[in-house]
Amino acid sequence: MMRLNVIVTSKPGDGLMHYSFEQVQYLNDLGINAKLIIIPHYKFKKETYIEALTEKYIHFKHVYFDYEEADVNLIMGRSMITLAYKSIKDYDKDTQLTLRLLFKKPLISVYSENHPKEYPLALEFFKPEKVMDLCDHEVYAKGVGRQFEKIINYSVYKPIIRDVKFKYLFLGTNESYYIELKKHIHKYQNHGILAYKDKYIDHNLNHVFVPVKNLLGMFDTYVYTKHTFDPAPRLMQECRFFGMNFIYARDKNIKDAGPVYYKRPAYCLTDPVNKPNIEVIIKAMNDIL
Repeated sequence: MMRLNVIVTSKPGDGLMHYSFEQVQYLNDLGINAKLIIIPHYKFKKETYIEALTEKYIHFKHVYFDYEEADVNLIMGRSMITLAYKSIKDYDKDTQLTLRLLFKKPLISVYSENHPKEYPLALEFFKPEKVMDLCDHEVYAKGVGRQFEKIINYSVYKPIIRDVKFKYLFLGTNESYYIELKKHIHKYQNHGILAYKDKYIDHNLNHVFVPVKNLLGMFDTYVYTKHTFDPAPRLMQECRFFGMNFIYARDKNIKDAGPVYYKRPAYCLTDPVNKPNIEVIIKAMNDIL
């Protein structure tokens, strides 16, 4: 049986980590030997990742924090290899070796534009045997690769418990997002900001820090304020899927996944209509070897 590693190098609240976990669960449900390999960001411990996943999902399966042998690797966004490359000197020697060993295998890479200059440098540094691109062309007009759309696997979500702590939720998980939300937040006094404990935090505002238990149950309305390129706005889709309120408080002319996902229906990975989305990964696994 062919073995697949889905590799994550992001922070524990990053959307790509959740997409990666969900894809691994569904692939295993289909009988495919897939493992989620998390190499924790150098600022975080593995326990934080475990907490983030166990708070959100009904189980914690097929997750590893070290090298596991596989035939093919998959990254759900190019940033999973560029982040490792950019931060390689911040890891200890054992982790550096683990990353090098992981990324040597044939690589299926979902197109993104987070670090366009660093991506070819990351490929040159890690030297994967082969690279095959997948891409959501509706989001990335100039992207390359076979058509592939990231879809959320709601079938592994824990039930949401309605326990509203504040009316409006903002996303401030990096400094750029945080600066932008501060331009809007005065209009929404009863708010909470999803964030990491970092130096740019304004302690006069109300925060919920990653990982958060029952996040989707603690607010009434998500206010979407991102002004930089957003490849896959998960919170937007989650709110729409669960029938929650949502405010699109940014320029609708921005050409990224924001307006694309705003128009798309919020569906689940296990919906039979979207089965070809998984078949793209399966075909890529067979073709890259």
